[in-house]
Amino acid sequence: MPIKVLVVDDTIFYRTVVSDILKTFPNVEVVGAANNGEIALARIKTMKPDLITLDVEMPVMNGLELMVAINKEGYDLDCLMLSSKTEKGGAITMQALALGAFDFITKPDAATSEENIQELTKQLRRVITAFEQRLILKRKMGGKGMTPKSGAALSAAEVSQVLAVSTRAANRTEKSQAVAIGISTGGPNALNVLMPKLPGNLGVPIFLVQHMPPMFTASLAKCLDEKCSLKVKEAENGEVVEANTVYVAPGGKQMKVASGAGLQKILRVTDDPPENNCKPAVDFLFRSAAREYGSKLTCVVMTGMGTDGKIGMTVAKAAGALTIAQDEASCVVYGMPKAVIDAGLTDIVAPLDTLDRAILKTI
Repeated sequence: MPIKVLVVDDTIFYRTVVSDILKTFPNVEVVGAANNGEIALARIKTMKPDLITLDVEMPVMNGLELMVAINKEGYDLDCLMLSSKTEKGGAITMQALALGAFDFITKPDAATSEENIQELTKQLRRVITAFEQRLILKRKMGGKGMTPKSGAALSAAEVSQVLAVSTRAANRTEKSQAVAIGISTGGPNALNVLMPKLPGNLGVPIFLVQHMPPMFTASLAKCLDEKCSLKVKEAENGEVVEANTVYVAPGGKQMKVASGAGLQKILRVTDDPPENNCKPAVDFLFRSAAREYGSKLTCVVMTGMGTDGKIGMTVAKAAGALTIAQDEASCVVYGMPKAVIDAGLTDIVAPLDTLDRAILKTI
């Protein structure tokens, strides 16, 4: 069954280019186009798309207003945002993701139109592949369990029922001195559920890799900082690691933990090459954190496409780290967690609503 896509953009250029690219994908059917949110809303009713590609700045009804209307009407579809590579674009994208956008891609700004089309094709192919996985999971779950929610706190008995805990984790007495988290597609919404639940006096630092380009990680850090008791910031090269702080790896860079003066840990933000086609990469972070903290580390892999984190978690597990993965039902895309779970690398498998408890048990 092909993925039905509605292309929404106020410029005929992007409507045409995006439509033409999507038509080359064998698993996609472009069912129509619209040049503003009001027209798109009317066409959603009749065309019933699975996915809409959505620009933000449009006349009559902009992209964010359209998402609000979609949520109000309760339409069963997802939105892919087309964002500009600017600070404003990053901030608006965070708003769109908070409203439930599936993912976003950036409008390319290469020197030639040929390069721009190649980059746009690459980005659209990545998202469509991830969206296929989402649809498979959604159908498997009967349409349930796909939306992160904050819900009421579960009782201890309920937590014990929904957490898959290894004997090693159950018997572990050593406490972790740091937490490293890797996440990708569906990440901002999942982080908006998880991070505000963690207390401001956590007592350890958190290192976070979210697959995002430059500009957008700064907006993500700012957004999370406004909602969390913990301090959340984009990591800076050479800064000393402090407890009760979440360090977000900058987009387009790699982040690792290193030894500083005395017993201090510092962060290195580098231009090392991509790993798993990712920069920042979860593997890159996990390996360094495992080297610095050994068995006093908790590694967490959450929703996302691909296998980034598997090699890093293998290294961390060998060093004695406690390992956690988000469960299938609460993932937007069950790729990264599946890779580590299938490899037998996880001590705890937990749904999004109880990941905070799983992490707190280890520190």
